[in-house]
Amino acid sequence: MATKETVNNVEKALEEIRPFLVSDGGNIKLLSVEDNVVKVQLEGACSGCSVNQMTLKNGVEATIKKYAPEIEEVINVA
Repeated sequence: MATKETVNNVEKALEEIRPFLVSDGGNIKLLSVEDNVVKVQLEGACSGCSVNQMTLKNGVEATIKKYAPEIEEVINVA
């Protein structure tokens, strides 16, 4: 189980990136943080977007790692 600090840092990262996703008609929801793996769900336009894996790795994962360097991976759960 992740520490409360890690979960808070992940939430801060998602708050930073959420406006960009919303501006494209999407959103992101945090599902869990376990064993340094973050599980999220891309919503709205982001769920069917052809570049959502690139957004997930280059945008979401990079931002989360900036706030919580202990995170190893971010996974989208459809």
